Parts: sequence; structure tokens; C-alpha cells
Amino acid sequence: MREHLHGIDHVVIAVTDLDQSKADFQTLGFTLTPRGHHTMGSKNHCAMFHSNYFELLAVPSAHPVTRYYSEFLCQGDGLAALALKTDDATGFYAELQDAGISSDAPVDFSRPVNLPEGVRDAAFRIAQVGIGETPGGRAFACQHFTRDVVWRPEYQVHPNGVLGLQGISLLTDEVHFPQARSAYERLFDRVAQGKGEEGSTWEVSTGDTPIRLFIPASIASEYRGSNLVKRELPYFAALHFRVQSIEHTQRFLDDANVAHVTRPDGSLAVSSGLTHGLVMVFTVLPT
Repeated sequence: MREHLHGIDHVVIAVTDLDQSKADFQTLGFTLTPRGHHTMGSKNHCAMFHSNYFELLAVPSAHPVTRYYSEFLCQGDGLAALALKTDDATGFYAELQDAGISSDAPVDFSRPVNLPEGVRDAAFRIAQVGIGETPGGRAFACQHFTRDVVWRPEYQVHPNGVLGLQGISLLTDEVHFPQARSAYERLFDRVAQGKGEEGSTWEVSTGDTPIRLFIPASIASEYRGSNLVKRELPYFAALHFRVQSIEHTQRFLDDANVAHVTRPDGSLAVSSGLTHGLVMVFTVLPT
């Protein structure tokens, strides 16, 4: 594992209509932060957990930094990027340079946040990994300078009982499976674990939220009964969440009239317009 890479900080779900996606994810039981306005023109809402989160991101105006998301949205909403957890984005950038992994020099940005005590800026430094280095989506290291502004206790309680991110699933084809696997092994400096040389399911440890790689046949079996969106391969197809009580989450989904599938392991999967291009899986916290 790299010295300045400590897992997944958050994932970015790119959306065309931020108002609609906000309403949909609230229906799914997530507490969302007030709308943020980044200095490069993008807008967001976040669902905060104890040590990670997901971000709903819209890019209503063109900007070189957000061009990737505008292009991604040409195929529809979905999980577009992984934000990597780092204590030092500049140090992470240097590590990638030493490893021969292409990346952009770190840049700083911020967004104002309205808090009871007044307006404060949430400030970040990011170092973007070259887009060709991470099949399926963009990756970038995200260093937080104002964690107390972002991780507010009132945003971390969710009616659906979600506690945090648990896993990310990437779908690729058989021909490019080895390439995708080796790309994430190289980025995280970890050896993937799986079955068979060609693989049907392999897992790359990230430090906290593993990335599982699938081919079409294996993902169809893994997410039987769920609706996988049609995107150009490879793409991030599913996002898993930890919950304290699967019974609580199921009651919430039932009461909210959210259709879901019970998987063989007892977890719950939701795949509909509400999830904006993803299969979302809710799994009980292991004891």
C-alpha cells in the first residue's frame, strides 16, 4: 500500500438533474447535505458517513477540471469517480510519479458551507490520476483541510440505517479483465485475490472499501434480479453499503414503497430510476 493512500474517501455519482437526484436519494433514506457550489462551477449534495461518503455531482457549466463528468453524463447518470483517501495529496502525487503512473499536479479548490455559526469554506486539495490508469472511471486523491466543516454529526444519521460504504463493483469484458485488474493492483499497490487466470470475480483491497471486478456472466449471477444499466464497458455497476440492521433497512424501504430484491446472503438490492445508474446493495454490519 502506498504511504499516502489510505482507502476510499468518497465516490462521485454524476447526475444530470441535481434536484431530481436529491429527491430520489432522500426517498432511498439518505440524509443529504445542503447544496454545495464549487469554485469551478459544479454543484453537489453529499451523504456523509463516519469515515467516507458519496457525492451527487452536477456540472451545469463547462470547466476544464470537470470536463470528464460532462462527457461521462453523455451516457447517463452513474458512479463516475473514486476519491482516494489521503493525508497528503502532494505526497501521493510524488508516489505516483515515482511509480510511473500518470497524474495531474495537485490543485486546491473550495466551496462555501452555510452552518449555524455562519458561512465557512470547505477546502480541499486533489491530485487526479490519469484517466487511462483506472478503467471504468476517474480516480483522484482528496485531501481535506476542513474536516469539521464536512463531517457534521447532523449529516451522519440516515433514516435507512446506512453506516458507510462497503464495496464497489466494476464490470468489464473478458478480454480487458486482466488489464483492469492489473490497473487497480498497480494503483493501490496490492495484489488482487480471485479465482482463475481469466477470473470471474476478483477483489482489490483499497485499505477499507474493496473494489470487486466482474465479467458480464459473473455479474449477472452476483446481481440476479437486479437491473444493470447499459453503459460502455468498463463501468462501475454497483455500490454496497453497510447497515446496522437489515430488518430496519427493509422496513424503511417497504414503508417508502421502494422496490428491492432480497439476495441469497440476506442483503437487499435496489436498482431503479431512484439509484441513477447503479445497483445499490445494503448489507448488515458483520459482527
